[in-house]
Amino acid sequence: MRGASFLDRSIRPERLLPGYFFHGEELSPARQFLQDLREALLSLETPGASLERFSLKETGWRDIVDTARTIPFSFSPWRIMAVEIAAAAEEEMTSVEQEILRAYFASPTPKTILVVLFDGKIRKTKPLYKTFCSLPGSAVRVEELKGLKEEGLFGWLDKRAAAAGKRISSDAVDRLLDASGNDLQRLGNELEKLITFVGDKKLIDVSDVEELSAGVRNYPEWELSDNLAKSDPGRILRVLNRRFQEGDRPERIFYSLAAFFRDLLTAKVMLREETDRKDIFRQVRPQFSEKFGNFYWTKLREFFGLVERFTFRDLSHLISRLEQVDLKIKTSDVSAQALFESFILEYCGMRKESESAGRRRVEGFDLAVEP
Repeated sequence: MRGASFLDRSIRPERLLPGYFFHGEELSPARQFLQDLREALLSLETPGASLERFSLKETGWRDIVDTARTIPFSFSPWRIMAVEIAAAAEEEMTSVEQEILRAYFASPTPKTILVVLFDGKIRKTKPLYKTFCSLPGSAVRVEELKGLKEEGLFGWLDKRAAAAGKRISSDAVDRLLDASGNDLQRLGNELEKLITFVGDKKLIDVSDVEELSAGVRNYPEWELSDNLAKSDPGRILRVLNRRFQEGDRPERIFYSLAAFFRDLLTAKVMLREETDRKDIFRQVRPQFSEKFGNFYWTKLREFFGLVERFTFRDLSHLISRLEQVDLKIKTSDVSAQALFESFILEYCGMRKESESAGRRRVEGFDLAVEP
């Protein structure tokens, strides 16, 4: 098939199509494609790409296409529109709706990508499927995504581990499947966490899975704070989006973000009081134990590297901005996700500026050397 694959991590603008139609039992790769797409465009152009979400149950095809033809109010050069379809009744289309889609894809809006996700088994005799299949391959890619069975999941995890120079035992895979089911997105996140955890060790075994699971029990909170520490905007936005998709409440996400920046501020105050760094880390990140070895020191250096890059004024500003976001969520109809995303981009921009300015590290603590 032509066009960028959802498995292709090196997405290039010149290979992108105006439309993608994914359907099937396992949409995790398609949702991953959405996030990879936004992350890739974010890295290529600033401010990257806006992502707008629609439910066909609430917004009809005519309004979706009208929106696609309208120039967005944001300054993003690219625009991604994701349309979710979850009900069999939405496979029906009027002849007018079919013609609207055909007319749009005959002359699509530049730098606008329409991604349609149909959750479940589609009926190939219905207008929805037949309409998208009738569109030219140069405009729309149609792909069925099937859920992986146990053998396929093992191969998928093994391949991803090998790409990072690791192997994973069958017992470790079984333990991961017990904890995460066959959701590819969650399995991929768990494996990525394990790869960091085992450090130089080449084989990931069941003891690694159990030890890390015991140390990091609240995975959603850990995942968000871990990616905030890395300050990779694409990855943070991906985590944020998944939490909203899974029904997380805005107030819980606010708490997670606020706790992260208050921990940085607390550590900065304790450093001023000459408190030992390991004691500080034990207080703000009690889930990490020195028995984790390289993983512990990696996370300690990562945390204090961030503490040193931000001034007291920076952290106070970020906490104040986050409180403003919380107030706006509670007093307006503006999308909570959009407000959090704007805050994340501001934070990552400040992190980038602090690195460019070359702010000094605290004397006597070399972030590049493990004790």
